[in-house]
Amino acid sequence: MARGSKPGGASRGAVGRAGGAAPGFSLSRVSWREWVALAAGLVAVGSLFLPWTNLSATQQDVEEALNELPSNEVARNAFTTGFLAWAGPLVLVLAGVAVVLLGQRPKVRSSGLPHLWLIAAVVALALMVLAWLGIGWQFDEDARELLKAGGVGFYAGAGRYLGMAAGVASLVAAVWDVRALRRGGAR
Repeated sequence: MARGSKPGGASRGAVGRAGGAAPGFSLSRVSWREWVALAAGLVAVGSLFLPWTNLSATQQDVEEALNELPSNEVARNAFTTGFLAWAGPLVLVLAGVAVVLLGQRPKVRSSGLPHLWLIAAVVALALMVLAWLGIGWQFDEDARELLKAGGVGFYAGAGRYLGMAAGVASLVAAVWDVRALRRGGAR
């Protein structure tokens, strides 16, 4: 057998897309699913700076009082909302970077990179869902009771919706990537 060749006749440097990637990293060899992973992670991180929690009241006088408060108390971003809010988007961006950087290595891909990405997307979504379910728990008990007595409700902001949409997009692309790996490693 010639030096640098694999059983089956393909040389190490000339392996095409179906059998793996040539040595080195190339942006042109990043699959659309891997780009979706990175884009979803970046969008999710961008959503951290948008409002994740909004306060609103049904009574006019309470609504006016809310309008007089500093905007960061009425519309809170993920960093002031808590760990569950910002951890999910960070997991998504880390998974996206790993998938783009390591997805061209056939050994890493066949060892379970798509599965790891799928798990990371599920964990990120679970963290964001838990943050959504516990939307009021970012305030202490006294503040929650005071807000509830004043007719103030907690509502999801644009950041939550955008972060969740990015998580779902990453999850769907990860499922497609796992299916592609099972069908024979197609990129």
